[in-house]
Amino acid sequence: MHLLQLLFRAGPGVLLLVLCLQLGTNKAQEDNRTVITMNLQMPQTAEENEEVTLKLTVGTELRECMVIKTSLRGSHTMDGPFNYIYTACLCEDYPRTFYWDFEVNRTMAIAAMVNIIEKEGICPNKAVVPNGQKYFYTIRGIQVV
Repeated sequence: MHLLQLLFRAGPGVLLLVLCLQLGTNKAQEDNRTVITMNLQMPQTAEENEEVTLKLTVGTELRECMVIKTSLRGSHTMDGPFNYIYTACLCEDYPRTFYWDFEVNRTMAIAAMVNIIEKEGICPNKAVVPNGQKYFYTIRGIQVV
């Protein structure tokens, strides 16, 4: 009889242990890969009418390749190649780097944007469009002194 009581006492403890292990296993199986990583490099200050270079490096942790479209937006309109849009194939083992050279004539905020699009003929293999967020951006400011 005493052995039977020990068996019943261990039951809830074992159930709790199994539940904790199951919850831990479920979290371990989640896919936490980052869809888009962005690194924007540009000077924080510049002189009026000085030409500056903006460098945007875009990467992904997804195993599949995707087609991205990158562009810049400024808080003020600018002349020159500032509005160029690049379309490229982005894969896990091949981050892409984009450059923009332009003259600044006043203090402004600049947004670098990356959109995941569906377009054929850009990637050598079939490109995917992941579920979820498709628009990514980062904002930096440049002050004219």
